[in-house]
Amino acid sequence: MDPTYELQLAALDRLRVMAELVAFVDNRIFDRVPEDDANAIRSPYVSLGPTSAAPADYDCVDGLEITFQIDVWSWGAGEAYGSVEARKIAHVIRTALHKADLPLTVNALVTLRHVLTRVIREPDGIINHAAIQFMAEVEIH
Repeated sequence: MDPTYELQLAALDRLRVMAELVAFVDNRIFDRVPEDDANAIRSPYVSLGPTSAAPADYDCVDGLEITFQIDVWSWGAGEAYGSVEARKIAHVIRTALHKADLPLTVNALVTLRHVLTRVIREPDGIINHAAIQFMAEVEIH
């Protein structure tokens, strides 16, 4: 199994069962946001962002250094109008995944850490976007 896919699947599985996150986004945690479901794109929601992988071999072990991003999208009234809601959701995600021991079925997670959170307002002036980046070392089996 592709280590990047396996890692992201494990991260999404962890997020989907977190009561604190579900309280914000319900079941709107996506690999790819459905285009044909109007309910799916209600605010707020979470989606996967970019992923990159670089070799991280050592001794006789094949490994990858994987960087992946989880995106938060928020707009509307109240805390969603400013960046407060996006920041709160980003904090929940960061806390859930930083140093988490995610179970991988084929490969082995060595480390997982939060490396950056960036909160921006999209060019439309309406949507608040939090990009939470993580770096992992995975031993390939």
